[in-house]
Amino acid sequence: MTHQLSSPEQWLPRYGDILYRYAITRVRDKNAAEDIVQETLLAGLKSKANYAGKSSERTWLIGILKHKIIDYFRKSAREHPLEEDTLITELTHEENDDFFNHKGQWQTKLSTWSKPEQSMEQEQFLAILQTCLENLPQRLSQIFIMRELDGMSSEEICKTLSIPSLNSLWVSLSRSRVQLRHCLDKNWLNQ
Repeated sequence: MTHQLSSPEQWLPRYGDILYRYAITRVRDKNAAEDIVQETLLAGLKSKANYAGKSSERTWLIGILKHKIIDYFRKSAREHPLEEDTLITELTHEENDDFFNHKGQWQTKLSTWSKPEQSMEQEQFLAILQTCLENLPQRLSQIFIMRELDGMSSEEICKTLSIPSLNSLWVSLSRSRVQLRHCLDKNWLNQ
């Protein structure tokens, strides 16, 4: 099936909200998200002659948006490069110390998730997950979203965010997962 592009004047009313929500969950900055959506629409306008019609118009624009978000992260990483020790220190969250004792064992009992795939289908769960992601330190949230939601490889994430080593990335992913698990446990499973 070959898709056709609508008039570019219709893109903002049709897809503006979708593009903005996608961008804001990744960059967590309203102004940056708005700018990225504008850049996406402008890039779509400039490259509309290259549209092959293999995907829907919405999918095509989201693909452009993903590249604009990666460009944003690369620019941010160039402007504010982090050394490995700084990255690990910045990503350390005081709450992590509450989860483990001095031997590295869990101090809090986490509930068992019997069927998480069913929870993912529920809007309430998604709203809580979004809130938990927003409450993570921004860098941890970006790393988690890029890895788990966008499916980027570890190497791509390190390159995009100028993370100096895979070890730093893995430490960050581990910390984000622990904090998300704790937040979801507190706000979803123990409601």
